[in-house]
Amino acid sequence: MAISSYLNATPVLGERVYLHPSCQIIGDVRIGDDSSIWCNSVLRGDVNCIRIGRGTNIQDLTIGHVSHKTASKPEGSPLIIGDYVTVGHSVILHGCTIGNECLIGMGSLIMDDVVIPDRVMIGAGSLVSPGKVLESGMLYMGRPAKAVRALTEEELAHLRYSANNYIHEKDNYLAGPTV
Repeated sequence: MAISSYLNATPVLGERVYLHPSCQIIGDVRIGDDSSIWCNSVLRGDVNCIRIGRGTNIQDLTIGHVSHKTASKPEGSPLIIGDYVTVGHSVILHGCTIGNECLIGMGSLIMDDVVIPDRVMIGAGSLVSPGKVLESGMLYMGRPAKAVRALTEEELAHLRYSANNYIHEKDNYLAGPTV
């Protein structure tokens, strides 16, 4: 695992965070309590910040990056991820905002200035185009992603279940071998 500073910014980790030894955490990155960053994932907060809430899991081969600040866009595009979010394998998150209790399906691409509110599911392989603002409680799928339907009560419950499952899994890794 590499935790690297960039200029004057050093990653800050909450309590009980698990970072797989192969991940890279760089620059202005803050990770909340009970979150986990898995195999070969990269969070590069160099030209803007990355903020990850509590109980969130960033799965294998995911890339999180940002866009720099400019005169026409003084805030740039930071990467903001809420609490109890599950980010599937091989996802690219670039300068977007993701609310609480969301699931981002494997292989999805979420572009700059996208806003995903609380309790949204993004189907595997989806592309959410720059600047798109989604609606809470919905399933989005496709390239480009479109609202397919409202999430069922079972699917809404699964959003938190998925995050809690990864909290349990990262606790097993933090505990080490039981032999």
